[in-house]
Amino acid sequence: MGPQVKMKGKRTLSNYEGLPPIKECCEDSSKTTAKIKYLNTYRLEPYNKFQDCLIRDKAQAILTDKIQDAKYNAVSSPSLCASISEKILMAAKEMGFDRYKYVVTELIVEKAGQAINVASRWVSDVQRDTWISAKYETKTFIALALIMACYYD
Repeated sequence: MGPQVKMKGKRTLSNYEGLPPIKECCEDSSKTTAKIKYLNTYRLEPYNKFQDCLIRDKAQAILTDKIQDAKYNAVSSPSLCASISEKILMAAKEMGFDRYKYVVTELIVEKAGQAINVASRWVSDVQRDTWISAKYETKTFIALALIMACYYD
């Protein structure tokens, strides 16, 4: 450490020796990458507001297309759920609703004479966030898709 200077009864360090200098930029300008920094817009509403009827119809069409002739199989159901949820997620993103993030959950349950309750909990903004469900039922199973659209500032 450098020499100490006494100012108005307080001890302070006037010089930091031994520390490496901080480089502001790289010496080779070809390797410099500028990080883009966005300013806050303070916008609380999206330009293209989420329309749940469009996503609901698209999700219902995807469920009908993928499951129409399928029979329940416990081994292949997880991969079928994953492919359906990915397809619904891509369809929701292609709709172009700005400033929304999506969570898609797919559930396939065998019909065996049982009752089932499905519950989801999440913290939401009542004015801007929404959710949609789509259901398709066959003789052997029920498929339920839940799409949550969260507004992202």
